[in-house]
Amino acid sequence: MTALTGAWGLPRASLAVLLAFGASALMLSAGRAEFLELHTVLDTTVAVLSGMLALLLWDMAQHTDSPFVRWLSIAFSVTFALELLHVVVSIDWLGRMAWVADARAYLRPATWSPSAYLLPLAVCGALWRLQSGRGHVAVFLGLGGLAGAVLFVLYQQLPPYTAANALGFTRPSLVGVPLLWAGVAVWAWRLRDRHRIAGPTAWAAAIMMIGHTAILYSTAPADSQGMIAHLGKIAGYLIILLWVMRAMAHDMRERFAAEAALAREVEARAQALASAHENLGREAAERQRADSKARAQLERLNLLHQITRAIGDRQDLESIFQVAVRSVEQQLPVDFACLCDYDEATRVLTVVSVGAKSRELGLSLAAPEPMAFRADENALVRCIEGALTYEPDISGLPFPLQAQLSLAGIHALVAAPLQVENKVFGCFLAGRLEPDSFQSEDCEFLRQLSEHVALAAHQAQLYGALQRAYDDLRQSQQVVMQQDRLRALGQMASGIAHDINNALSPVALYTEAMLETEKGLSPAARSQLEVIRRAVEDVGHTIGRMREFYRQREPQLPGAPLQLNELARQVLDLTRPRWADMTMHRGAMVRVETDLAQGLPLVLGAESEIREALTNLVFNAIDAMPEGGTLTVRTSVADEPGWVRIDIVDTGVGMDDEARRRCMEPFFTTKGERGTGLGLAMVYGVAQRHGAEVDIRSTPGAGTTFSLIFPAATRNARGGPAELEAPPPMRLLLVDDDPVLLKALSDALSNDGHQITPANAGQEGIDSFARGQDGHPFDAVITDLGMPYVNGRQVAAAVKAASPETPVILLTGWGQGMLSGVEGIPNIDLVLSKPPKLREVRAALARQARKAAE
Repeated sequence: MTALTGAWGLPRASLAVLLAFGASALMLSAGRAEFLELHTVLDTTVAVLSGMLALLLWDMAQHTDSPFVRWLSIAFSVTFALELLHVVVSIDWLGRMAWVADARAYLRPATWSPSAYLLPLAVCGALWRLQSGRGHVAVFLGLGGLAGAVLFVLYQQLPPYTAANALGFTRPSLVGVPLLWAGVAVWAWRLRDRHRIAGPTAWAAAIMMIGHTAILYSTAPADSQGMIAHLGKIAGYLIILLWVMRAMAHDMRERFAAEAALAREVEARAQALASAHENLGREAAERQRADSKARAQLERLNLLHQITRAIGDRQDLESIFQVAVRSVEQQLPVDFACLCDYDEATRVLTVVSVGAKSRELGLSLAAPEPMAFRADENALVRCIEGALTYEPDISGLPFPLQAQLSLAGIHALVAAPLQVENKVFGCFLAGRLEPDSFQSEDCEFLRQLSEHVALAAHQAQLYGALQRAYDDLRQSQQVVMQQDRLRALGQMASGIAHDINNALSPVALYTEAMLETEKGLSPAARSQLEVIRRAVEDVGHTIGRMREFYRQREPQLPGAPLQLNELARQVLDLTRPRWADMTMHRGAMVRVETDLAQGLPLVLGAESEIREALTNLVFNAIDAMPEGGTLTVRTSVADEPGWVRIDIVDTGVGMDDEARRRCMEPFFTTKGERGTGLGLAMVYGVAQRHGAEVDIRSTPGAGTTFSLIFPAATRNARGGPAELEAPPPMRLLLVDDDPVLLKALSDALSNDGHQITPANAGQEGIDSFARGQDGHPFDAVITDLGMPYVNGRQVAAAVKAASPETPVILLTGWGQGMLSGVEGIPNIDLVLSKPPKLREVRAALARQARKAAE
């Protein structure tokens, strides 16, 4: 039975329905009889089953979104309406519904036959929709309703029964019904692979075909043949109904199974997510610990850097030790810190500096006489041998120093050696109240700090010794020490000079070219381009001088006659965005006034350096007026003949005596994190190189006056630049790894009539030189110094190896150190700095052309 059910596609209950239908048909066909009560029951059953099928099929269509099932539902809905009317008219109605009973004679026969035809026709429409995939529900409903109305009207005119014809049919008007159901059965069976309900529809159609064949021989509404037809309808409906219920049960089981599987998957995923969340939590905690450790390490490095900078500005041991001790006390922090000097001959440690945090303990160790104790007797042997020593708890140690510290409440103690060149000359002691309160990071920080303090102390000792030995060279020694403290800045300047100069080079070249070649520029545009040119030159000079703040003015320093009034106007133009716009954004107005003396003598000097010094003074004056005020730029002839004075006056916060005395020191600043402490140091360096004097007058709350007093130039000095001889047109090879600079320089030299061959790399330049320009050798080669893979020196070597007489001009952005001469640079005829100036390049080419002509 299971195999049979699986093969036919019907549930077992459907087979029972078929058997019951067969048995009932045999019993009813045994003889003719009238079954009035059974007729009413069967009519009612047919109506109820058609309504149930309409509802169930519509629900299935809603869940499966199947147009075929939806059309079947509509077919059974229309049939249900006719079947319900067929049942209703059979009831003996009274009162207001009596008209229904009165119309029974023509309504009852006119409702059976239309429903018999309408259902197979509607099922055919649904099968057509399944096969073709076309059609609209509204059209289907309209056609169904129209067909029902036509059949209703038609069967009111046709007689329900006739005399038996040649085939014995007594109801020939229904002969088309079994034929329609036969067609539906064949068509649905062929489409059973298209939809799962098509197979049961075929079986139902076959049963209803048999039932409606029996009604062709019916002679009365309730005879045996009529009952067989009713049973055929019920059997067909039940087959579809049972199949739908089985399908719904199957779908429900699959849904339950899917939900169970989904629940299991959700549970598995939830477990996986919980596990992943737990892993992420552990990872986050681990990362948080790592981040905390990294932040702590970064803070320690920053603290070490701050202390190193602080002690680097000091030249005496006392101030170095005091800065180190107090910085560790306040920022590490510790409850006690001191520095001890070590005498190797006597192996005695002497307290030389104590922090202020533990005042009573500090006084007992350092006042009135510094405490001295032997290292051997105080468990500090490993420290004076060069190893860091950590005692988690010194309360039980029987040594004088530890006992005195323990009485003051200190329990944890770290001793770090001050060592230079494997020689210990002191010891750094740090303590805390809580036992075992120093972590490994704290000990490592103290070890590194002791190394820095030792180096700073060693430098201070060397400095003191040199001062005592060479009093006559004190000034030069001061310069050396200051330059040593600024070594880090010099290294930084050397590292970034090349990139900055490369970036400025196209700006400088195009600006100079526009000033020379664009004759139609407006006065305002030309003035603005002049400001840009001066600013670019000032930046280039600044980069070259960042390591030379305190270099004394060399006797051979080239200088040009300069007018301080003109420089003052230029500086105000350059700084206008700062004092005009930025101060307005802060809501603080800065009013600028000028008092420029007429007929002011010229001064000799480097224009860019003096302009930069004045710019720094203007910026300092603006910063000193956070609430606004008046900035005055004044020039005059100094009281002493032969000197010219320029004053930068502000009405700001002013300086006290200590700040005024130290304001020229590098890295000294009163601006906090906003300041670098280098601006006034650069001003002082410029003044020194020009033989000028610096005068500072300041009163707290009343403003500051910075004055630069320059020696006046001689009467026969001329301020105009010398006319340069233009070089003849030349074939030039340009080599640079910066394409923007390469194009800018190529454009500028092409405008001068030169034939340019650019090369964007060192090797490309060597290859281009070997090929020549249109078969002719190059007259000169201009190459950058810093290039990847093949640098400028290698390019110059290759050029000189191939053609020793070809001049090679080297461009460098690495600072002024490369411009001291070409004696130490083989294969180079001339060195020019970046950003290159057209007049310098032209002068170099003209000089090389003259050499070649000679």
